[in-house]
Amino acid sequence: MNINDRLTMLTRIGFATRGILYLVIAFLVIRAGRAEDPAGALEYVGDGAGRLLLIVMAAGLAAYGLWRLLDAAFDVERHGTDRKGIMERVGAGLSGVVHLLLTWQAVRLIRGLHASSDGTEAGTQTALELPGGAVIVMIGGALLVVIGLLQLVKAAKASFLKHLEPRIADKAWARWSGRAGYAARGIVFLICAYLLLKAGFSHEASQAGGFAEALSWLNSPTDIVIAIGLFGFGIFSLIEARFRILHSLANGTGALRATGRR
Repeated sequence: MNINDRLTMLTRIGFATRGILYLVIAFLVIRAGRAEDPAGALEYVGDGAGRLLLIVMAAGLAAYGLWRLLDAAFDVERHGTDRKGIMERVGAGLSGVVHLLLTWQAVRLIRGLHASSDGTEAGTQTALELPGGAVIVMIGGALLVVIGLLQLVKAAKASFLKHLEPRIADKAWARWSGRAGYAARGIVFLICAYLLLKAGFSHEASQAGGFAEALSWLNSPTDIVIAIGLFGFGIFSLIEARFRILHSLANGTGALRATGRR
């Protein structure tokens, strides 16, 4: 098994890990009324998981984060060079950074330490202290608006199906779990954008919020509806772990090659 095959296998584990975390987030909202982000879900899993499972999850998250960064840098998923494609690559880069941070959280749990908070408020405070900090924060909020809208467009068009093996892309359960998931994520990202824009306008970092704060912002039963959608995203991530067509960077050449079946 060469390095690309290993990276592909670990990336699939990363998709599965992402799916488990979203299932946990949905479960906590529905059963306990508790809002968590992926880092909080990882700590919840880590409390009852063995060290070996956390190591596997950390490796998968690291590979997934690296793959997303490669996608942002080299257009691995072939988004194109138009405005939409560029925004999708920006989103891939942000996703890569987030999942590498989740890897760090997993490493902390493996070492017996508690996962730290997502740092949204602290990061916003740091940005606000910079010259033109409010503008920087509002640009971040505007970027989240675009990413959230792209998620909703994916849900409406079901464009995510093009990345699955054709025999699975035709299945209704793949289509509707993905649609529900991307719609729910789009709404959560738009709420995060609203909170960040609010912090920028008010110059108050305490107004900012991440994934968990966005879920807490929702009232019942809207939070349950969104949680059901996030449960769908967890299911779709598990589907991707097995049936997504992956591409990776060819060994040391900078050329792209397919590593999944067409």
